[in-house]
Amino acid sequence: MAEGLRERKKRQTRQYLSDVATGLFLERGFDAVTIAEIAEAAEVSVNTVYNYFPAKEDLFFDRSKGVLDRLSRFVRGRAAGESAAVAVLRELRDEVEAVSPRVGLMEGYDRFMRVVHGAPTLKARLWYLQQEILDDLEATLREETGAAADDPLPGLMAGQIAWVHQSLTAAIAREMLAGRKPAEVSREALVLLDDMEELLSERVLNYAVRAGG
Repeated sequence: MAEGLRERKKRQTRQYLSDVATGLFLERGFDAVTIAEIAEAAEVSVNTVYNYFPAKEDLFFDRSKGVLDRLSRFVRGRAAGESAAVAVLRELRDEVEAVSPRVGLMEGYDRFMRVVHGAPTLKARLWYLQQEILDDLEATLREETGAAADDPLPGLMAGQIAWVHQSLTAAIAREMLAGRKPAEVSREALVLLDDMEELLSERVLNYAVRAGG
């Protein structure tokens, strides 16, 4: 359905507030910036900021709102004959080869990560986001395989698959923080993905294969 005028204005306001806040965070650090200062810079009221973002951390991680169900989307989109883990590995390889910002391969990512490392509340939020991704993936694997509610296997498999994603993004972030170029890091990240695939057992690599292959 076409986006209405009201919805479009709300989306644009939200994006504007996020952009203003992110600029301040990158310039001064997360803890040094208050909601009142963000409101003043954006020329809105403090209440307006809170209407769109319940917490200051939400302003910083607003760009991550599409990350939560990312691995689940990879799994649901797997081809016939392809397993959950293989689908995720394929999608991650495609993004690394494309030097995609989705995995942190972009100029300026080091500035973003320095803000995170400088604020305990942001590190805690990032950890919580990783747990949400894991829980979402477990629910998807349980649904895709028809596993019973008390079957521990979907959770164990989700942990293995999420480990690949977390290890990859952590390695990329570490290299970007060291001042490396995205294209250089991309080549090394592809080798890392190969190494991680070799570490996964056949049981993991053959779990939740889509019928028809």
